[in-house]
Amino acid sequence: MLVSTRGRYALRVLIDLAQQPNDTWTPLKEIASRQDISQKYIEAIMTLLSKHGLVDAVHGKGGGYKLNRDIKDYKVGEVLNLTEGSLSPVACLMAGAEPCPKAPNCKTLPMWTKLNSLVNDYLNSVSLADLI
Repeated sequence: MLVSTRGRYALRVLIDLAQQPNDTWTPLKEIASRQDISQKYIEAIMTLLSKHGLVDAVHGKGGGYKLNRDIKDYKVGEVLNLTEGSLSPVACLMAGAEPCPKAPNCKTLPMWTKLNSLVNDYLNSVSLADLI
């Protein structure tokens, strides 16, 4: 499993927002500057996070982004599954994958299944609060 920059940056952005006062909107430009990430790249990440309900957004003057739930309710697994599409170690374990005809005789499937479970269970146990 290799987490892309999109996944890593999404976590950095959410941590940045978590460190801002709850009642304020944080402009994209400020986040980009603090995190040293291009504004265009963060814009794509924020659109994804906003579309899936992880952040609230207000456009225009005085607008920006803010978290819409408690930081303990943001799980790393949720963020990475959203940004990465899947954290499965093998294609046959990805959500919506076609059943593998070799699965009944696959000697490695139990290992991959256990690894998948360990990774997802761990990432779903870590919250933004834990990271901060």
